This record gives sequence, C-alpha cells and structure tokens, in this order.
Amino acid sequence: MILDRYFARRFLQAFAVIATVFLTLILLIDLIEQIRRFEGLDVGAGQLIRLTLLSAPGAMSQMLPLLMILSTIVLFVGLARSSELVITRAIGRSGLRALAAPVAVALVIGGLTVTTLNPIVAGTSNRYNQLSERFHGSGLSVLSLSGEGIWLRQGSPQGQSVIHATGHGGDAVTLYDVTILTYAPEGSPVRRITAESAQLQGTDWVLSKAKVWPLAAGLNPEASAARHDTLRIPTTLTPARIRDSLGRPAGVSIYALPATIRQLALAGFSTRRHEVWYQVELARPLFLVAMVLVGAAFTMRHTRFGGTGLAVLSAVLLGFALYFIRNFAQILGENGQIPVALAAWAPPLAALFLSLGLLLHAEDG
Repeated sequence: MILDRYFARRFLQAFAVIATVFLTLILLIDLIEQIRRFEGLDVGAGQLIRLTLLSAPGAMSQMLPLLMILSTIVLFVGLARSSELVITRAIGRSGLRALAAPVAVALVIGGLTVTTLNPIVAGTSNRYNQLSERFHGSGLSVLSLSGEGIWLRQGSPQGQSVIHATGHGGDAVTLYDVTILTYAPEGSPVRRITAESAQLQGTDWVLSKAKVWPLAAGLNPEASAARHDTLRIPTTLTPARIRDSLGRPAGVSIYALPATIRQLALAGFSTRRHEVWYQVELARPLFLVAMVLVGAAFTMRHTRFGGTGLAVLSAVLLGFALYFIRNFAQILGENGQIPVALAAWAPPLAALFLSLGLLLHAEDG
C-alpha cells in the first residue's frame, strides 16, 4: 500500500508539471492567435486575455491523452533510471501490479474530466463564442428548442430579433407558422411580424403571406398593419451557423446532453452527433487508462538495455495513432456509417487490449 501511494504521488507530480507546461504554452500561443484574429478591431488587452482563458479549458481537455502518455513515460523512465523498478520486482511485485496506482489515478482524473471539466468546457466555449461574435460586431445568434417549437435570436448593430416557429422543414432553414419580434438597440419593441412560412435565402429571410404591425408609441398597430405576399428581412444567420447551433455537442454539459437529445428528437432533428459525443465522453476514462498502459508498455524496462529514446518515441507515436483512430471512429459514428456504441467504445477497448497485450508480452513476472 505504501508503495502504491508512492507511485501514485510520483505520477501525479509528473502529471501536474507536464500539465502546467502545456497550459503555459497553450495560453501564450492562443494569446498570439487572439491578437491576430482581432487585429484592427476595438478589442483591448484585457478582453484578449479573457478570450484566451476561456479557450484554454477546451484545449487542455483535448490534450489529456497526450498528458497521460507523457506522465507515464516520465514516471517509469525515472523509476528505471533509479533502479526502483528492479527493486520492486526483486521484492516479488510484478510490473503489472506496479501499474495499479497509475491506472487508479488515471481513472480518477478521467472521472473528474467527465463530471467536472466537461461542464466547465461547455460553459467556457459557449461564452467564448458569444464574446467573439460580439467583438466582431456580428451580434448574437442563438437557437433553442422547446415543446412550443423553435426559437431563434439574431442580432446586429441595429437591434435584436426573436423568431419563433411551430414547425420546420427538418433543418431549421425553412420555418412554418412564424412570428418575429424586432427590438431596437435600447430594447424597445419596433415591430411584430407573422407569416405562414419563412425560408433562409442568402442573407435574408423570405416570408410568405406576412403581416406586419409597427409598434411605435402613439400608433395603432392594427390600423397601421400591412400585408405582404412576400417579404424579405435581412438576417445575420446562415445555414451553417444554424447547423452548428444544433450540432455542436461540445457546448452542452454532459448532464444536459440526455435532455438535449430528447428535445432534438422531439423537434425532428438528427441526434446522432450528440449521442456519439455523449458515449465518447463516458468512455473517456477508459481511453485515458489505455494511454497510461501504452506509455508503460514501452518504458517499463531497465535503462541498461538501451533504446530508451526509441521506446519513448514509439509510445508517443502509438498514442497519436490511437487518438487518430478514436477521432476517425467518432466521425464515422456521427455520419451513421457505424453504430454509436461501436464508434465510442471500440477504440478505447481496442487500445486497452493492445497495450495489455504488449505488457504481457514484455512482462517477465
């Protein structure tokens, strides 16, 4: 038990140091990217730093598999150089038994990633997108689903518009039974529009059989109402932005994903992308454990055998290959080419069994 605590502490120390180094690099590189992205706009240094800090959790979440491999390499290369692995085996403890502590720590980190880091990444990424759109002057565009239908909000320097529709054509580009409320920049309502349908064409909503009520002080809205067979209204929304709002599961907390999937299904949208993301997140602790085993499979050897540099390089390259395979399987799952469970759970399980096979092959008991 004492030896397990010692290995766990050494692994946590390596993980903390490597994570700190990578976080520092990410912040510096992303700050330069934010300066380049908002060059020429009225965005201060404090706002750029804020954007950088908001994007950092998502980047660190993506880098966790690499951090796991590097932490494992640092741990076992250090133990091999100090002959602590040899002593561990000499007292009758196998190499696989020595992995119990790092694997347990990886499971804890994976559990915290799913339960704590995932909601943080969802919140910070959403806030980053909102601030980025505001600084670019494109206004905020939000899509939400409810039992009453689809709600859209589009923004521009001239004000905000709230769009409600009770039906859609399957992609939220064609809406039915539409109501639009337009507000001035200071927040007062300007006009109300109802239409049988609205279709997004280019930079305009094309409304069919629309009726417009002006909402100005001292004016009778009904008496001033006008009817139009066809009416075009400018919009900042695009089909791509609407699809991103529907299909960006990374911006939804894992606790809210099941309800979001149900709402999308009731509204008639495809839920496959969200289902795959949900299962991938649940399988993340298992994938992190597999990365620990991959790192250990190439470095649990004494340095007197030589080839340490080649072993480290092999471990990192195999880790990158497994990470690529996992992402490729996720894409196939989102496109409907393979089942959701297979896309999410097959790569972590395959990586786990592959690394266990390498360990058992190298283990001398």
